[in-house]
Amino acid sequence: MIYIHWIPVLLYVLLVIATVVTVLLDNRQPVKTVTWILVLIFIPVIGILLYIFFGQNTRKMRFISQRSLDQLTRRSMFGFTEQTDLQLPERYKPLIQLFKNQSLSFPFKDNEVEFYTDGHSYFLSLLREIGLARNHIHIDVYIIDDDPLGRLVSDALIDKARQGVEVRLIYDDVGCWHVPNAFFERMRDAGIDVHAFMPVKFPAFTSKINYRNHRKLCVIDGIVAFLGGMNIARRYVSGTASGQQWRDTHLRVRGGAVYAVQCAFLIDWYFVDRTLISNRKYYPAPGTGIAGGCLAQVVTSSPIAPWPDIMQGYVRILLEAKQYVYMETPYFLPTEPILFAMRTAALSGVDVRLMLPMHGDSRLLEWASMTYVLNTLRAGVKVYLYTSGFNHSKLLVSDDYLCTCGSTNIDFRSFENNFEANIFLYGKETAMRAKRIFLADQEQCVTFESAFRKKKRPFLRRLGESLVRLLSPLL
Repeated sequence: MIYIHWIPVLLYVLLVIATVVTVLLDNRQPVKTVTWILVLIFIPVIGILLYIFFGQNTRKMRFISQRSLDQLTRRSMFGFTEQTDLQLPERYKPLIQLFKNQSLSFPFKDNEVEFYTDGHSYFLSLLREIGLARNHIHIDVYIIDDDPLGRLVSDALIDKARQGVEVRLIYDDVGCWHVPNAFFERMRDAGIDVHAFMPVKFPAFTSKINYRNHRKLCVIDGIVAFLGGMNIARRYVSGTASGQQWRDTHLRVRGGAVYAVQCAFLIDWYFVDRTLISNRKYYPAPGTGIAGGCLAQVVTSSPIAPWPDIMQGYVRILLEAKQYVYMETPYFLPTEPILFAMRTAALSGVDVRLMLPMHGDSRLLEWASMTYVLNTLRAGVKVYLYTSGFNHSKLLVSDDYLCTCGSTNIDFRSFENNFEANIFLYGKETAMRAKRIFLADQEQCVTFESAFRKKKRPFLRRLGESLVRLLSPLL
């Protein structure tokens, strides 16, 4: 009886051992496995809770049927997308083939692309296209806020639904946790089909919180598409309550690539609504007047895919670059392949530049990224810190011919856990526009060295950064 109080301790130890064995049997990347083992052993009780809610690797069981449907939907889309005289750039054929082989991401010729680097121009264009819609509007977004801008967009959608236009909206449940349900019910009452992506509700909580739909897609009448990094929120127009301005990049696309954006939306739609939509009317013939536009390839990545498509594309771009690779990302917690590719490219004489916000929206992520930044600097990567607000842009441009923009951050979560979408654009004119955007942003930056040259980071700060780095695969 005197030792009865040891029984809970013994049970807890057995639980930790069983959980550690489970983590080992998952055969994840070694860095993730070690991280979870450290959390379980050195953070009593809380470590177990973190694993229950965030760590269980159930995605293969949950998503196996979704993977099959993904392929089926893409193949049905391909039946509407016959192209003649498709010419692929010789240098980038392996990259294009990589995306095609892995996820049936087909290249499309003759695309017209417009870049938006501020919320005012993007949302004015979005509202204009919504107003012109005649058949359907499909929106897939991580966050749509219940704020003046969100209500303006929702009012426009309600107006079109009352006119008989089909309106479908997917929002991410976790991204919109702070948004009252009444905001979405108002749209539903007006005839809009609204669904939350993978709702997270206890007790079915667990690792569902990890696999989020981070895509920002919009398709109107199958003719015009938008994608990039902007959510639907006032901060992209007027900044945050603290006065911090938000800088981001978004794209408007016309041409064959709209088919691919439409396909990505309809796959997500089946996921939330269990309705397979493959009618020809959602894939109308591309509009005229854009012959000679750039070649485009819309690539999606997700936890259901056997390989991390977008991450592998970034690695290939870095390793095959001849002159330069310029990258913008709001968060920098790179996977080991990305870090290896960046260092290898820089040490090979390629001008690798990385742009990050001077001040992020998460102090924890800032600390975690610091050690990675220092690692790239030693290899010759040039790191710039954006000072005119929070730069949320996800942009990459290389060698005056290739650029990509979308929802993908350079971090573990985007590459491995989230549902993401990027468009890869091949052509000198488009790439040069992206390059000018990067260089204009660079004018609003200071170098990492100049920002920290006179600042000796205290020992406890450096120790904290190193400790947080251990958790970076879980952030």
